[in-house]
Amino acid sequence: MGEIMGDEVSATTLPRVRGRLTPHAPLAPLVWFKSGGAAQWLFEPADADDLSDFLNDLDPEVPVMALGLGSNLIVRDGGVAGVVVRLGKPFATVERIDATTLKCGGGASGILVSSTARDAGIGGVEFLRSIPGTVGGFVRMNGGAYGRETRDVLVECDVVLRSGKRATLPVGELGYRYRHSDLPEGAVVVSATFHGEPGDPAAIQAEMDRIATAREASQPLRSKTGGSTFKNPEGDKAWRLVDAAGCRGLKRGGAQVSEKHTNFLINTGDATSADIEGLGDEVRARVKAASGIDLEWEIQRVGIFADGANEGHVGLAK
Repeated sequence: MGEIMGDEVSATTLPRVRGRLTPHAPLAPLVWFKSGGAAQWLFEPADADDLSDFLNDLDPEVPVMALGLGSNLIVRDGGVAGVVVRLGKPFATVERIDATTLKCGGGASGILVSSTARDAGIGGVEFLRSIPGTVGGFVRMNGGAYGRETRDVLVECDVVLRSGKRATLPVGELGYRYRHSDLPEGAVVVSATFHGEPGDPAAIQAEMDRIATAREASQPLRSKTGGSTFKNPEGDKAWRLVDAAGCRGLKRGGAQVSEKHTNFLINTGDATSADIEGLGDEVRARVKAASGIDLEWEIQRVGIFADGANEGHVGLAK
């Protein structure tokens, strides 16, 4: 995909919208690490039709990236070229379809989905309570926790492709693997249908409470973090490898490997995104030297380095 940088993506070249288009929008306040640069343009569509019309009329060379809660994301310090799409309140909806099925907007949080399921007596989606993201991110990244993954509960998803075309994709067409899907680059998940099983609301709440307690005990939830940093290698745990390589508490600038859970990086206060990403790469190098294992990033890294070097864009982030 070609890049359009600088002032080339001007207001006069962008399609009209019914939602909100903001130039040079700071992204640090919108992501959990609280670091990084600005979006050249931030688009918050009024509804799926607004998004579809916009992408249909947008120059196909302009890169597009969807942003959810920014919980598993490093936005590089040079910002993000093109258009960042953020699904707001119009997409933060959850509707019960039948006794075991929910239709969820792409901007709905895991807490909203699981709480609505509880009230409807639908079990099996409690694990979404523990993932700090939105439905769109869960679908793209096959988000999972506590032994379950999105592919276990997803029926189908509705997406707006980069071309502006609408499509409904069943779970079998998404090519799900561990924390990965084959959802096309630039596609935005506007809704997803999840299925569960009949359950007792009190029992569902108890399971949600158990998950919340376990997360609080083991993860640095009150820090500026990006969630799970590296994918677990086959047959092992990333945190164990990081700890064994002597990286617990390791620092670079304002970034640090969490003392509480070594597969989490934290911003101790004034970290740049370069500090955070550089620390992650240092951890990967130390783990490689200690164990011979190449840890893969689970956190998405997007945008442009502050020195202007560009490593491209990720199509959707949580």
